[in-house]
Amino acid sequence: MLVVLTTTSDHEEAEKLASGLVESRLAACVQILPKMTSIYFWEGKVQKEGEHLLLIKTLPDKYAAVEKFILERHSYETPEIIALPVNKASSGYLSWLENIL
Repeated sequence: MLVVLTTTSDHEEAEKLASGLVESRLAACVQILPKMTSIYFWEGKVQKEGEHLLLIKTLPDKYAAVEKFILERHSYETPEIIALPVNKASSGYLSWLENIL
């Protein structure tokens, strides 16, 4: 199992990405966290923006398709797309995820 992270500048874009990923069976679940503050280096200076974080639950063999999906639909020039391996998950949750995907 993987948890893929990406951020968006607004909730509407986050919902569109989340819905599309789940409807396409690229993710079993996507959680959208409330607006947070991101501080990062971009275009030669430190930036500070409000963003929403998406937690995308998927399988390793779906990663390439998830990345492509995000890149084709995201408004950012270079969106954050980071996959974190899940070392442990409850057997029931993992079974549910595998059956969905």
